[in-house]
Amino acid sequence: MELLPLPFILFSALLFGLLVGSFTNVLIWRLPRGESISFPPSHCPHCDHALAPKDLVPVLSWLSLGGKCRYCRAPIKRRYPVVEVISGVAYALIAYFYPPAAYGLGTLGLMLFFTILLAGSAIDLDTYTIPDELTLPGVSLGLGFAALAGSGLANGGLPNFAEALAGALTGAGLLMTIDLIGSWVLRRFRERQYPDTPIGHQQIALALLVSAWAGPLWGLGAALLSAMVNAGARRVVRVPELLTLGGALLSLALGVNFGRDPLAMVSGALQGAGAAALIAGLYWWIQYGFVQKQAGATEAEEDAPFDPSAMGFGDVKLAGAIGAFLGVSGVLVSIGAAIFAGAILGVIQMAMKAENRLKFGPYLAIGAVVAMLWGDSVVEWYKGLLGM
Repeated sequence: MELLPLPFILFSALLFGLLVGSFTNVLIWRLPRGESISFPPSHCPHCDHALAPKDLVPVLSWLSLGGKCRYCRAPIKRRYPVVEVISGVAYALIAYFYPPAAYGLGTLGLMLFFTILLAGSAIDLDTYTIPDELTLPGVSLGLGFAALAGSGLANGGLPNFAEALAGALTGAGLLMTIDLIGSWVLRRFRERQYPDTPIGHQQIALALLVSAWAGPLWGLGAALLSAMVNAGARRVVRVPELLTLGGALLSLALGVNFGRDPLAMVSGALQGAGAAALIAGLYWWIQYGFVQKQAGATEAEEDAPFDPSAMGFGDVKLAGAIGAFLGVSGVLVSIGAAIFAGAILGVIQMAMKAENRLKFGPYLAIGAVVAMLWGDSVVEWYKGLLGM
């Protein structure tokens, strides 16, 4: 069968991206407000008038209306066409770097992955949160597409299921470990005043320690056992962080003296912590996203006091989704590029004496795009620096 010409594929991807970009605007507006993304149909946020199909043509409708609502003439944010254009261009780039004829469903998976990154970044810019409705299903989608379409990183393709799972756990575990240790330092090495129950940071720290010695499965098992003890006791049975975090750091420092491979210990610790973090995130999403809201949880319950945190839990789950789509090397490149982008912007803002109010999520998304499109080149460049 003759392959479709490249210009046709890129143009089709551009149009598809523009249409998905219109839906992305719906996600950006409705998810933070807890609204359904399917009902009611699209409407003006100012006058609530239902929008006709002619009002929903990506970019062109906004331009033809002069950036104002057809019915009440209220201004429509420029972000709507900007998001649509970004989505269309990105979809075309993905089709160019990952031709559908070669990658099949993997191309579609990366397009949906970009939509998660774009919507999550825009919401993070608005609300300083990244909805679980994007990140946790994103982890599942990444693993699902890897199982269906992964061709293996060793062949320069997309990750297979095992590589995607390792990427998800490593990504979540790395940012979770940064948060655990950073938060411990912020508390001046004091124990948490408001520990989670039945599962949370203490169980993740326990998984970090156990996984360094026994592997991710044993670490996750220890975390779940601790959570079961909390649930059975109906209170927090503390697991001291001096033991878990201090023990993990000491283990990684001294493990080589016991004949252990330090890289294997680090990898195991991160993946165990990542597994426990994603399980904890899923539990709290179900608990607060469904159960308590349906039961009419009060604002006081939702705004309960918490300990200082070095990093948002949403970033941890977003890193898990990035790893699920891009594998271990991809998520490491993503985090490295995110830190670099944050540092550059931070220097610029310091020079301009401007306040940096951006969360880490948008930087992570930028890093993920870099890893998705140019990750192999970055890895080869880095290996060249090390003389490998």
